[in-house]
Amino acid sequence: MARTLNTVPVSRSTAWIGGISLLLIAILAGVGYFGALAPLITAGDASQTAVDIAGSETRFRLGVLCMMLAALLDIVVAAALLSLLEPVNRMLAVTAAWFRIAYTAVFVVAIAQLATAPNLLDTPELALNAIESYNTIWRTGLILFGAHLLFVGYLAFRSGFMPRALGILIAIAGMGYIADGIGTILIPDYVATISSITFIGEVALIGWLLWMAIRRQPSLMTTPQAPESIAHG
Repeated sequence: MARTLNTVPVSRSTAWIGGISLLLIAILAGVGYFGALAPLITAGDASQTAVDIAGSETRFRLGVLCMMLAALLDIVVAAALLSLLEPVNRMLAVTAAWFRIAYTAVFVVAIAQLATAPNLLDTPELALNAIESYNTIWRTGLILFGAHLLFVGYLAFRSGFMPRALGILIAIAGMGYIADGIGTILIPDYVATISSITFIGEVALIGWLLWMAIRRQPSLMTTPQAPESIAHG
């Protein structure tokens, strides 16, 4: 059966919201964890970690706040990508959004473990256990985040208005996160490293969204779709 053409407007507001939110997530997570939290945590040394956190407790708490703000922005990104990809296939776009929301819920639970650490400094082992629980919960939740990116990558590839190479890179990033999440579950003391190589698809998505947002005119693209993918019911 012949394919039909469906004109899809790429909303500049959606592109702005999605691109800026993703950029802020990267900044907040980077500053929050690597800038504020990680320097205060000594793996395997509860006493030193407790001393360092006690000496910079405000810094630690601000780092946790940055992580929480990043988690809240994940909901905004889920909505923006849903708006962008819904014309391709509504059911898959909604599924992708729910996977990101589910990941966000797990991420918030993980961050809550960090938030309890300053209150446990009198018992350094408990404080370090809370921090280690954050790592385990978050890395396990990466399976959900990876599934989200797989759906987004597939929809981008099929959309006709996003570069197919971008869809492939996003899907590869998703597979990297899934691999790290599974590794955390199956392998003792697993260090999540695969996603640190495959994450380029996320950076490319930020760049594409911001490029679409700063263009003078909203982009009107024609996307080839099979008849069954056009039905939104």
